[in-house]
Amino acid sequence: MQFVIHGISHNTAPIKILESITFNKDILPTALNSLKQHPNIIEAVVISTCNRTEIYCHFNGDYDNIVKLWLHKFHDLAPNSLTDFLYEYEGSDAIRHLLCVACGLDSMILGEPQILGQLKSAYNQALNANTLGKYLGRLFQHAFTVAKLVRTDTSIGNSSVSVAFAAVSLAKQIFSDLADLTALLIGAGETIKLTAQHLRDNGINHIIIANRTIGKARDIASQVHGYPIRLDDIPLYLEKADIVISSTASQLPILDRGLIQRALKKRKRRPIFMIDIAVPRDIEPEVGNLEDIYLYCVDDLHRIVEKNLQSRRNAAQQAGIIIDNQVENFVGWLKSQDAVPVICSIRANAKLESEQLLIKALKQLDNGALPEQVMRNFARSLTNRLLHEPSRQLNQSGLDIDNNLIDVTRRLFNIKD
Repeated sequence: MQFVIHGISHNTAPIKILESITFNKDILPTALNSLKQHPNIIEAVVISTCNRTEIYCHFNGDYDNIVKLWLHKFHDLAPNSLTDFLYEYEGSDAIRHLLCVACGLDSMILGEPQILGQLKSAYNQALNANTLGKYLGRLFQHAFTVAKLVRTDTSIGNSSVSVAFAAVSLAKQIFSDLADLTALLIGAGETIKLTAQHLRDNGINHIIIANRTIGKARDIASQVHGYPIRLDDIPLYLEKADIVISSTASQLPILDRGLIQRALKKRKRRPIFMIDIAVPRDIEPEVGNLEDIYLYCVDDLHRIVEKNLQSRRNAAQQAGIIIDNQVENFVGWLKSQDAVPVICSIRANAKLESEQLLIKALKQLDNGALPEQVMRNFARSLTNRLLHEPSRQLNQSGLDIDNNLIDVTRRLFNIKD
């Protein structure tokens, strides 16, 4: 019995290669059933995201090249075309890798929590496809538990490591409550999309999206219950904005000192928190010299992100210690499962011996033997039968110089002296 992982991720392959072997939800059940057809594959789970595709298998017997060959064939790829990008883990290394993945230690953004949800989805899909059993199922449940433990006992997820999230975190430091504030977001790129979503998730109810193309502004606004405007309309709405975050591709500043001064006058000196994520800048640097303006640029955010990233790296080291301990715990559980058939055999043998002697004892009682004598004979005979073979093996062990059977027996029967 062996755990084996075959995978490919952002660490080993370019996006073009990753895209060539993805498994969407529609084909995943077929893929799992196809994989399970091999007689040596007992259980299988497949996780497929934009950053990784990994195949987790519980094998019984030889597993050499089985998954690699299947992966190439399933995606109609030339043999060995993925060899330079694939990685493989087995045994305790496979267990450790899954725990690291679940805790976000192998993610593109260190410590990100989304991967745990993706693993749970992969687990449920395998469960529905009947390709998950006792051992791989127990391993994934263990991984979920360890991920929760790492989140609780370390600060792996406490610090923001994206520019968008750092911007919102900074806004929360300036304003204690975002609910009644208005945010003006300028641009329609990925950073603005993420920033809008983070603001919405943190309770802000009024979001204005400004962009040169009103259609793109409308697309983002619809996702966060915001209001789209054109860039030319910014002077009309700037006085309403408590938070301004800008990220466009403009080669010239969009917000100059005069425009901001007029907005401040209309706001009666109520402060504005501004973040300029654009390169080159969207907001004239001189704006930062105005009273009641808190202006931060992309360099400020990068310093925050780097500081937070270092915090996550430190937390990742703590998480590594937890994971090492939990790998040992799971390996210990696996080893304990090897004893189950032996325990069953011991119990079955003891039951057979006792039943045989019980039948004999009942016959003696029917023939008029004294109950006390029958019970004594039954106890003595059962003890002799159960301990005959262990005693013989222990006597034989005295003839073998390096035999540890005597020490093992002391532990087994909890013999102190």
